[in-house]
Amino acid sequence: MKLSLRASTCAYHTTIACVTGLILSLISTVATQAAEPKSPNAVRSFLENNCYDCHQGDSADAGLDLEKLSFDLGDGSNLKRWVRIYDRVQLGEMPPADYGEADAEARQAFLATTNHGLTNFQKNIHTKYGRVRGRRLTRKQIERSIQDLLAIDVPLLDYLPEEQKTDGFTTVASGQGMSHFQLAAHLETIDVALDEAFRRALSPEDEYERDFDAEGVARTNPKRRCREPEMRKGKAVIWSSGMIYYGRLPATTAKTDGWFEFEVTVSGLKLPKTGGVWSTVRSGPCVSSAPLLANVTTFEAMEEPKVVKFTTWLPKGHMLEIRPGDTTLKKGRFAGGQVGVGEGEPQDLPGIAFDRVTMKQIHLNGNDDQVREYLFGDLKVEPQKDKRKPWQVTSKNPKADAERLLTRFASRAFRRPVTSDEMKPYLEEVNAAIDDKAAFVDAIRLGYRALLCSPRFIYFAEEPGSLDDYEVATRLSYLLTGSTPDEQLMQLASAGKMRDTETLKQQTRRLLAGSSGEKFLHDLAAEWLDLDQIDFTQPDSKLYRDFDPIVEQAMLTETETYLSEMLQKNLSVSHLIDSDFTYLNSRLARYYGIDGIAGDELQRITLKPQSRRGGLITQGAIMKVTANGSNTSPVVRGVWVSERLLGVDVPLPPSNVPAVEPDIRGAKTIREQLAKHRSQGECASCHTKIDPAGFALENYDPTGKWRDFYPQVQGRSVKNGPKIDASYELPSGQEFKNIEGFQKIVTSHPHRLAANVAEHLLVYGTGAAIEFADRPYVEMIANKSAADSYGFRSIIEHVVTSDLFLSK
Repeated sequence: MKLSLRASTCAYHTTIACVTGLILSLISTVATQAAEPKSPNAVRSFLENNCYDCHQGDSADAGLDLEKLSFDLGDGSNLKRWVRIYDRVQLGEMPPADYGEADAEARQAFLATTNHGLTNFQKNIHTKYGRVRGRRLTRKQIERSIQDLLAIDVPLLDYLPEEQKTDGFTTVASGQGMSHFQLAAHLETIDVALDEAFRRALSPEDEYERDFDAEGVARTNPKRRCREPEMRKGKAVIWSSGMIYYGRLPATTAKTDGWFEFEVTVSGLKLPKTGGVWSTVRSGPCVSSAPLLANVTTFEAMEEPKVVKFTTWLPKGHMLEIRPGDTTLKKGRFAGGQVGVGEGEPQDLPGIAFDRVTMKQIHLNGNDDQVREYLFGDLKVEPQKDKRKPWQVTSKNPKADAERLLTRFASRAFRRPVTSDEMKPYLEEVNAAIDDKAAFVDAIRLGYRALLCSPRFIYFAEEPGSLDDYEVATRLSYLLTGSTPDEQLMQLASAGKMRDTETLKQQTRRLLAGSSGEKFLHDLAAEWLDLDQIDFTQPDSKLYRDFDPIVEQAMLTETETYLSEMLQKNLSVSHLIDSDFTYLNSRLARYYGIDGIAGDELQRITLKPQSRRGGLITQGAIMKVTANGSNTSPVVRGVWVSERLLGVDVPLPPSNVPAVEPDIRGAKTIREQLAKHRSQGECASCHTKIDPAGFALENYDPTGKWRDFYPQVQGRSVKNGPKIDASYELPSGQEFKNIEGFQKIVTSHPHRLAANVAEHLLVYGTGAAIEFADRPYVEMIANKSAADSYGFRSIIEHVVTSDLFLSK
């Protein structure tokens, strides 16, 4: 116990000191050393002749007094203002059209001078400090890295604090912090992981397998009213109901934490006219004191029995709840919150019937032999005579074995070869424990703990300038897999090949193949497209009665499967805006109003024009994350589409301008409200860019369903309100009448869509926002992808081979 306490205290304070030192060394305050530069004549002259009338003095429009605006770019707020001014002049927004056209030669001189000044300022900083400073692993990357380093599969995410997004991603260094609370959480996470790794390495294989027939999953006492299945004609039956936990299966209760593989043989009873009985599988304690349930999967039960297979994590004491989950089904009424045998039959309810349920504990990320090899290498690990004791590790030379094993592990954890000097402090602690007569297992565990708490594991250790081969392997791996580089990447880095363009492309294709590519898209879409926020709002059940968790899960899978086809077939990024296909199952097709789709497996379907679907932007998952659950806002959706898909930067609104809230009573349309809002001069310039995309999508309600009218709430009833007008005009002057017209205009300019995708990938993969000086590199990536019709995979390959990706 003294050894453990000393190690814990030492590791904690060592980590605090190391991380603090690393932060101080990596995050430098960038300040201008020289005096403020003199105002370039071309810039000041242009502003005086074209801008001072509106932007001078205390009454300057939008509070922007250009006469007093400093040229000190070291002030972050000044830098942003100058970039904004450049952009508005470059786009022709300044001076405004009613002011008169600026002299072309003066305008060009202003743009050239400003561009030169902004670019040189930022490039000088990048040369000295790099584009990204002090970037660390995210909680998801920490979880996957530890799992891969130890060959374990225990979930670790919940031990680590939630992280905020900066510029749309948790990977951005400027938004990452490291507090004492986060360090304490990290230490706890490491201890949980090492507990699991050493448990599996020093004990027999986990074995748990059960096979239940219908009676095995049904209630044990038929006379007792409860929420477990009842026996009916030799099957265990659950009827459609809104009662929570009805459908819980105590037989599936986990005796210990673990991953379990299930096979459920199930059929549908009294099927509705719409098809089968759509059902949900969830897990949890299934008691009133612990009301939350985790979604596992969904399926459609038909008259003929089928086998539903799935794998899920069950903490000790948790069980499955399997029940009809389609909210459109007729629901039974049962008194007292319990169900008696025979009470559902007379109500003529849909239901599901179980024939058999099997469960087997498995491991997902390597077997126990792999865990032993990672921890103890070729040392002998065998059971002791006393079976109650952990297995024994035999080391004839503990210090030499510890040095060998820890050095090997450190190279994997630090993602590069380590030197003896780097290993010295870690080995000193382990050797001290060995000298104190600690068991070899206890001593080496201290070393693993210290390595996993090291800043060299937690942070990306990169030097300004071009990345070396190991740094490239690391950056590529965390972009595409969210974890530490595998053996093949490390071998290529050792051979000095990771900066080779063809090698990078080959490795990108390898890492994006099959299930690895699906994991990449899941991770990317969660942040880029906000799919991790799909549960943030709950649609109003009175307004959107057909929406349920089954529909939501199908929507998520539709979007991820759609992106997967874009990746694997290298489809143009114009498919983000429009296409003639999507992926649906029978429940989602019914929700979208598309006929002729049967089965619970997603299938690729060709869309007809009357479906009003096509492209990522019309998919239900996107519509849901861009609404609040009760109503839609062209502003919210317009900003989201502009920033995430169209590549249009939308500045924050002035603090003195109130937000526009839709009138849920239906007295005024959002179009009427926004017309008044835009009449305020400082609002018009932004809404000209925001509103077109938002209005184009107004026919989709907050749950992704098509509508022709706004809902109008009258007491307890909801009626059709004003008719929706989805027409608008783009900043270019091009007009559209509906979503189809908007899609046609936008897809005719795929270059900007490609540049936008490249920008988001670079931010996600490098941990730094795209700055003014980075813009030419983004354009270069988009230009290169044009040869492949702006293919999604081609853009990824050009991103990972770009100078921005290969430099700090």
